[in-house]
This record gives sequence, C-alpha cells and structure tokens, in this order.
Amino acid sequence: MPSRKFADGEVVMGRWPGSVLYYEVQVTSYDDVAHLYTVKYKDGTELALKESDIRSQSSFKHRKSQSSSSSPSRRSSSRSRSRSRSPGRPAKGRRRSASQSREQKDDKKKIVQETSLALAVLVLFKPSENNTKRYNGEPESTEKNDTSCIILEQKLKPDLEIKRVLEQYSLRSRKDDKKTEEIFSEKKTFVALKPIEKVPSKTKELEFGGRIGTFMMILLLPATVFYLLLMCKQDDPSLLNFPPLPALESLWEWRVFGVFLLWFSLQAVFSLLPIGKVVEGLPLSNGRKLQYRINGFYAFILTAAAIGALLYFQFELYYLYDHFMQFAASALAFSLALSIYLYVRSLKAPEEELAPGGNSGYFIYDFFTGHELNPRIGSFDLKYFCELRPGLIGWVVINLAMLLAEMKIHNLSVPSLSMILVNSFQLLYVVDALWFEEAVLTTMDITHDGFGFMLAFGDLVWVPFVYSLQAFYLVGHPTTITWPVAAAITVLNCIGYYIFRSANSQKNNFRRNPADPKLANLKFIPTATGKGLLVTGWWGFVRHPNYLGDIIMALAWSLPCGFNHILPYFYVIYFICLLVHREARDEHHCKQKYGLAWERYCQRVPYRIFPYIY
Repeated sequence: MPSRKFADGEVVMGRWPGSVLYYEVQVTSYDDVAHLYTVKYKDGTELALKESDIRSQSSFKHRKSQSSSSSPSRRSSSRSRSRSRSPGRPAKGRRRSASQSREQKDDKKKIVQETSLALAVLVLFKPSENNTKRYNGEPESTEKNDTSCIILEQKLKPDLEIKRVLEQYSLRSRKDDKKTEEIFSEKKTFVALKPIEKVPSKTKELEFGGRIGTFMMILLLPATVFYLLLMCKQDDPSLLNFPPLPALESLWEWRVFGVFLLWFSLQAVFSLLPIGKVVEGLPLSNGRKLQYRINGFYAFILTAAAIGALLYFQFELYYLYDHFMQFAASALAFSLALSIYLYVRSLKAPEEELAPGGNSGYFIYDFFTGHELNPRIGSFDLKYFCELRPGLIGWVVINLAMLLAEMKIHNLSVPSLSMILVNSFQLLYVVDALWFEEAVLTTMDITHDGFGFMLAFGDLVWVPFVYSLQAFYLVGHPTTITWPVAAAITVLNCIGYYIFRSANSQKNNFRRNPADPKLANLKFIPTATGKGLLVTGWWGFVRHPNYLGDIIMALAWSLPCGFNHILPYFYVIYFICLLVHREARDEHHCKQKYGLAWERYCQRVPYRIFPYIY
C-alpha cells in the first residue's frame, strides 16, 4: 500500500474539481482504502481529493514580471518600443520559420484562452479572505431572483489584466501539461459547474449514540412496539399499569406469517408493473443516476380493488385485529431477516455504492444504519420499495380493519365520529405521499441513509403498527366527540396539511426547475454547489416548514381519542422528538455541504421548526 504524502493538519494547495486552479487548503484526514485526502477550504467547505490533485505550497512560485515569456502584453509592449526594427525581423539575426511563428501564435492564443477561462472561474470561486461570498456562489447582495444556472459572458480582457493574473497564478501544470478541451468561443465563455464527485470514505461521526446507542435501539424499538400494543388492549391503559407479558408462543403463528409474506409479495408485484413514469434520482457519488418507476398511487388503487373484492366475498378483516400482535411479530421477524441479508450482501458491494453514514467499520452500527446505500435486485430497489409500499399502504389497511372491528365489537351500524376522523386524516396523508411519490427521491432516507435495520424495521414494523395506534386504541376505548369539536379538529388538520403540502411543493418545484416563471417571486441564496437556499415563502418563515405541518397534523390525529389517557398521544410526542433529531442531522449535513452560504441562510431564517420558539 503506498504511503501518504501529506500529513493531517498540513496546509497545501488543492485543485478545485473541474478547474485548473489551486487553492490553499488544510488536510483534515486520509482514507487508506479509497486513497483520498479530506481537505478543508477557507470557507469551511470540505472535499475529498486525490493525491494527484494536491501539491505542496513550495511548488507554487509567482512568475517574475521581468520574464518576457510570462505575459503576452509584455512581449507586445517590447515590440512597440523597438521602432528601428521591423516587426517581421527575428531578434539577434535569427530567422524564424513559418511553422515556428504559427506555433508561437497558437501558444499565445492558448494562453489567452486559458487566462480568460481562469478569470471567469476566479469570479465565481476565488476563496480569499475578502471574497468568501463569491466563493460560496453569493453575489454582492445575498438574495437573487434569477436562475441558479451559472452562465458567464466574458470577452477577452486587456493585456494588462491578463498579465496580472498570469503573475499571480500558475494556470498550467509544469510537469503534466495535458490537452484541455476548448470551451472558449470568440464572444462568450460558458462555465458549467460539474457535480463534485465524492467517493464515500469511512464514517467518523457516529450518530444515534454510536455502537452502544444503536445496539440498545435494536433491542428497545421492538420492545416499545409490543409495549404500546399490549397497553392498548388493557382496560386501563395508564402508564403506571404495566401490562402482563404474553407467552412467546402466543406471539407466533405460521399462518399469519404466510399472510404477511403474501402481502409483501403482492406489493412487490404491483411495483414492478410497467405502469407509471420512470424518473431519475439524484446523482450518486460516482455521478450515476438510478432510475425509479413512479407507480405508488396505481399500486394503492389496485390494493383498494383487491381489498374490496375480499370484502365482497365476505372475507373478515377482523382477523387482522384479532391477530394484531402476531402480525407485528411476523413483520419484526421479516425485517430482521431482511436486515441480515442486506448487511451480508453489502460486504461485497463496491466502495462507491456504500452509504455515507453507514460505513464506520463497526458491525452493530453499520447493521443498524445500513451499509449499502441503494441495494437492488436487478432493477428492483429494495429501499425505495419498502419506503412507501408495504408499510404505508398497510397502515391504511390496518386502519380500515380497526374501523370494521369497532363496528363489530360495539354493534354499530356506522363507525364512530372519532374513528372516521382518524381514518380520514391518515388516509389523506398516505394518498398525498403516494401521489407525490417522486418527492421522496430527494429525502435523506434515499440520498444519505443506507438500508439497514433502522429503515427496514421502521418501514415494515414501526410505520404500520405504531402510526395506527389511535385507531387500535379507539376499538377498545371508544370516545364520543361532538360535531363542533370534530369541525375544529378538522380545521386544525387542514391547516397542518396546507403548510405541509405547500412547503413541499415550493421546495420540489424549485429543485426541479428554478427558472420556472411561476417561481419568479421566490428569492434565494446561491451556493457553491449550484443549488439555491430559499429565503422567501414558507422556507423564509422557518427552516423546516414541512416538519411544522407534520407536527400539527399529528396532533389532529390524536385529539379524536380524547384526554382520558396519554397513550394515543405517544405518536405526536415521538414525532416531535424524531423531527427535532432529524432537523439537527439536516443542519449538520447542510453546514458541511453549503459552508458560509448556510450560515447566511440561518441568519436570514433564525427559527428551525416552531416560529419564535425553536
């Protein structure tokens, strides 16, 4: 294995990806596997660079202005002063051939072109102490209304300006002078920012309490699910009334496990049907984009038709309520087996396909967070499928089963008003997620987190069996509410949904097409990545308005259960903790990604989720 050339903490010159310019950076770490240096620029941006893109400071020396070859303007001025000699006569009696003259002209033209390109790039990326705004892609003013696509128009600079740049920067490599593609035209120079390619290195900052924290979560999360379900089945579901533990054999039934496998397989078949459009996800670390078929809403319609057919042939969904604990145990066993399979297959995955946050080298931590970013079997994306299909659609089916169970147990001709509100609110939420399925491709779950126990358990166990807690609670603890109270709760849910949907639509539309005339009123702060940070609309109100809408809706889902017990409010309490933790993760990643631009955004939008509170 080759030894590293630069030590941690050493100040060197690093080449900015996609350009010929070198800037002063500090080495922070080195990945022995990928052979990449993590360097930090003056504005706080961290990048992974190859050793060939890093040079010592001593190799960069200013060119002396006395050298006639250092500046085209210097040569032209010397010719203008020698009036007694013909411009075509060679110096000191030496005659230049026509080919030599052409080579020198070509060389001069190439230097001028490279200089013009360098000037254009310097306007955008020069990371000096007095120019940190432009390094982060920010203009003199912090807000813009134009598009984030950077197209620079620039004509040839005067010879004097070219001389100044050539004296300060070495634009061409002294040793490996490679032929660069000409992007200069006579009138315009277009500088397109290429995405910075990062090969995932070892995860150094461990989340969720590190190895001990993730190990405890693997044990406590399943226990929490069964504790909540056992509490709901008690006549007095108070926190101090701990439920008796059931026998382990009563939690398992092979027939129930077979029904769960049938459900999972049915949703997999629906997802593979050639209906719906195919879209590309965000670029991976190697620049490749995966393709996804968007047909979640069609799968929901087909599922509804299948459930309707079962009810028509008098199939009792009460079976789901009667074996609810067994279904939870089956989902847990399946998610655990799936997590083991995912980790084993990730050991053979290429380095560039590993998750940025799940490559620590510690078994427990990587098993929990997910070692591989996008595990696929052919074109079947396991993480993307589990994110929305079996658990989310299963949540609606469980709610429907609870509604029918309430009618059967309490001999009701129609469901209670509380049950109708819970089913309606959560049905709207699920349908919205499936209708706007494409938006999930930009979430942290897809772009950053690997697919391990955390997401497998969350998608297949936590979502369907904990998010349906209010409906399960109402079956055993019916609550009567008046129509005015129901109307007030409905208004609250509509407010939360409006904030949630309009904020997400603003973000998704801006990411898809910043130049859309409909978004001309939105202002944003440009960043060095080419993306913009919205500072108007909902995203100028708080940094995560979609989280605010989510929490308001979660409260509206719990209110129909009354105030006799805190158990139905577990979801809203848990959801606030989850979103606050996720917001902290977002802050950390955005600060690393956007540098000073993110700090300016935080100054512009000081509140994170709750306005004037947090």
